[in-house]
Amino acid sequence: MTFVVGDNCIRCKHTDCVEVCPVDCFYEGPNMLVINPDECIDCALCEPECPVDAIFAEDEVPEDQVAFIALNAELAKSWPNITEIKPAPADAAEWNGVEGKLKFLER
Repeated sequence: MTFVVGDNCIRCKHTDCVEVCPVDCFYEGPNMLVINPDECIDCALCEPECPVDAIFAEDEVPEDQVAFIALNAELAKSWPNITEIKPAPADAAEWNGVEGKLKFLER
């Protein structure tokens, strides 16, 4: 099993999770982070660090976000690895909790 970054990370992109990851399995896109499922060791350290509750255990991904399991795997292959915390976007609070953000994903 692995962990998955879901919809609420889009345009929020807090990076608190990357700092606690012991295997550096986070990858950064223009407005979202993803987890490489081949590198994730299921330690669960990242999940409680996410201030917008965008990280889920693979078997607990909400039904409406199941597509993010494959999306994390796909995008982790082309996005650069991130290992250090960065400031969140200035408007992150405005995007927290907005539903249906997949259409805003920048690849």
